[in-house]
Amino acid sequence: MIIVGVRFKNAGRIYYFDPDGLEIPQDSAVIVETVRGVEYGIVALSNREANVSNLSQPIRKVLRIATQADEEQEENNRQKEAEARDICMEKIREHKLDMHLVDVELSFDLSKIIFYFTADGRVDFRELVKDLAATFRMRIELKQIGVRDEAKALSGIGICGRGICCATFLDEFLPVSIKMAKDQGLSLNPTKISGLCGRLMCCLKYEESTYNELSKGMPGQGDLVRTPDGDGDVINVNILRQTAKVSVKKKPGEDPATAVYTVDQIEILERRQHCEKGCKCGGCKGKH
Repeated sequence: MIIVGVRFKNAGRIYYFDPDGLEIPQDSAVIVETVRGVEYGIVALSNREANVSNLSQPIRKVLRIATQADEEQEENNRQKEAEARDICMEKIREHKLDMHLVDVELSFDLSKIIFYFTADGRVDFRELVKDLAATFRMRIELKQIGVRDEAKALSGIGICGRGICCATFLDEFLPVSIKMAKDQGLSLNPTKISGLCGRLMCCLKYEESTYNELSKGMPGQGDLVRTPDGDGDVINVNILRQTAKVSVKKKPGEDPATAVYTVDQIEILERRQHCEKGCKCGGCKGKH
């Protein structure tokens, strides 16, 4: 089956539609029918063959390539979203609700408006919904989102100096663990490995496979290794450079000499890596 991939938000998830015989280039604007109603989207993937059985969602048809009138309607909707945001924030203040409005999304056919917000706990916004419904006279939906979704909606600049990943190209959030930071030899200082959202940086996840591959055959800190200058203990390793700093044992009574060796110059004699509980058993795998 021929399909096209459509995004409704920048760096958002791609949804698949039947082009219905139309040849639609990438970056074209289209009007499609979704479970939420008629929507305006941008083609992220042009016409291509796909196995429908691999696509979980029902495949609906593209209604049309966006016309000039559709473009004007979309522009008007963006202006109405800005106005709706100001009105909603004022209503939140009136009702003294402990919630932070993040984004407003108006459906293309003006049938529904969604307000995205964050809050520390549950919020009773029933009276707020009544007020908003009376003001906008359309279906109102309030959705509580997490801090990662908030960062994606607001965007910003990461510590790398570039736009944050979630707002530029990541279309879904993947689980990130502190172990990934440890494996990559990063400082475990939360301020250095956390993104604008306050959670662990997403880039730790998609760099993980590279570090796992480069770590194969590398010694660990504390391992006993053989070098061209003799046997010694590994002080630290640089996975990206594929090097290890080793304290080489000299003759009795002499201080050890420290040198850096490539992984090809090292033979691992004994693994002495610490296990999860901090012992030096070298392979208990948590069995204490």
